Order: sequence, then structure tokens, then C-alpha cells
Amino acid sequence: MTRIGLISDTHNYLDESIAEHFKTCDEIWHGGDFGSAAIAERLKTLKPLRGVYGNIDGKDIRSEFSEQLIFMCEDVKVMMRHIGGYPPKYNPDTKKKLLIHQPQLFISGHSHILKVMYDEKLNCLYMNPGAAGKQGWQKIRTLIRFTIDGKDMKDCEVIKL
Repeated sequence: MTRIGLISDTHNYLDESIAEHFKTCDEIWHGGDFGSAAIAERLKTLKPLRGVYGNIDGKDIRSEFSEQLIFMCEDVKVMMRHIGGYPPKYNPDTKKKLLIHQPQLFISGHSHILKVMYDEKLNCLYMNPGAAGKQGWQKIRTLIRFTIDGKDMKDCEVIKL
């Protein structure tokens, strides 16, 4: 069983309460737009970190994180991209990659809109944790905690900052 803390769009701001919210997690996943390497470094002090770069991220983040990440977490294939769209309105490049890689979980950021939904056509769970930073139009900053247990994705919790 792996407990995940999912965050995105920090835009160079990391709420101090995140450490407390993620203390029971095994890993932190960041959906892009870190804002600076300092944010990534701070998250790494909390838990092991996986992530992708976002459109605002500079060379410091892009030298460490890729545009797309595909990996296994337990028995779940995960695909992560910052800009991806959402079911069924994926951007064309993301749709192509989803069809090629066939993940069971697709994580995206960018929109600052919290959304968790199942794409029946692709047999894939879609997650966007919204934005945890202060930059942007969102009124509520959010993140997600959830568990992967074998093939099961469960115990999804939305946290409002």
C-alpha cells in the first residue's frame, strides 16, 4: 500500500501546512509549475518526490524533471503531464500519449481546477489536484491525498488549504 500526496501549481509558494497534510504519505507527486527548485528541494525533505515540469518552470526544474513521466506504483501504471486537458477534452498530444501508454491513472495540472473523474473510454482515472500556490484565479488552494493498494486506487481526500 502506497499513500500519495498529490500537489500542483505551487508557483513558488509552499504553504507550511503541507508538511502536516503529507506526513502520513509515502511519496509526493507534483503535477508541474513548481515555480523554483527551492520548492522541489523543500518537498524532497518531506518525502520522496516525483514530478513533471510545467509551463512556468525554468531550467532549474526542467533539468531535473521531464515534461512527461510514466511509471508503475504498485500495480498501477501512472502517466503525468502538466498540460493535458481532461476527459474527454485532452489536448491532441496528450490524447496520443494516453492511447500509446494506456495508463490506469493520468495526472495533470495547469488548469488550477480540482477534478477527479473516471474516463470510461480509456479505462483511466484522471486527477488534477487544483492549485496549491497563491498565483492564479482560484479562490481555494487544494491538494489531494490518496492510496494505491495493488491495482486499487482509493481513500481519495481533497484538502483545502
